[in-house]
Amino acid sequence: MNPVKSSRGLGVVRRCLCFLVLFLVLSSGEVSADGSLADSATDGARGDAWVTLFDGTSMAQWRGYGRADTPAAWVINDGHLVLTERGGGDLITRETYAGFELEIEWHIAEGGNSGIFFLADEFDKPIYVRAPEIQILDDARHPDNKQANRRSGSLYDMVAAPASSQRAAGEWNHVRIRHQAGHLQTWQNGVQTVDVMIGSDTWKALVANSKFATWIGFGEAREGYIGLQDHGDRVAFRNIRIRRLP
Repeated sequence: MNPVKSSRGLGVVRRCLCFLVLFLVLSSGEVSADGSLADSATDGARGDAWVTLFDGTSMAQWRGYGRADTPAAWVINDGHLVLTERGGGDLITRETYAGFELEIEWHIAEGGNSGIFFLADEFDKPIYVRAPEIQILDDARHPDNKQANRRSGSLYDMVAAPASSQRAAGEWNHVRIRHQAGHLQTWQNGVQTVDVMIGSDTWKALVANSKFATWIGFGEAREGYIGLQDHGDRVAFRNIRIRRLP
């Protein structure tokens, strides 16, 4: 066998394999900085197809916490889901989710505070009593900025988000929350902010050192609603989608 021809043949095979791998990656969907897919053609181990929770025109996927309708203080304005005034109440999804991946963009007013709840149940106490929260905050002006684990992108009062994930009030922020079999991961603006197993010793220590230490049932649900917080400040959301994970 001619060693030169053999070497050239192997080179052709390697190039073909490289092109095949590249084709498969591109055909599976564009991957963003935080690892999310840009299309909805996902199934199997990765989960079901993406479902739009807010498309800029309808709040049909939402209702008020503890009520069947949507509070009047939540409106659609310029394609955004907006809390216009204090007292509107928290919003929750109409369906519950166990394993899921959620993507959402938020925009907070100067000095504002809000949050994204998950694994929320619905009973006779406020949503925050038992549902974990990813914080939304004007980190420069709101007094919660004095505590790192209460700044934007943090698992509220438990895990502090890196400063590199945080943007000034008035800018849009992208959050991804992934929960699968107790494994909680979150990203803000492409930076990972949380990676913890719910119920693990690490989780229990985080709860014990937080304001939730004596709150019965906090973080114990394995399935629940997604919630958007009314903290009394104007906040806007857009591009909300979710998919179920096995």
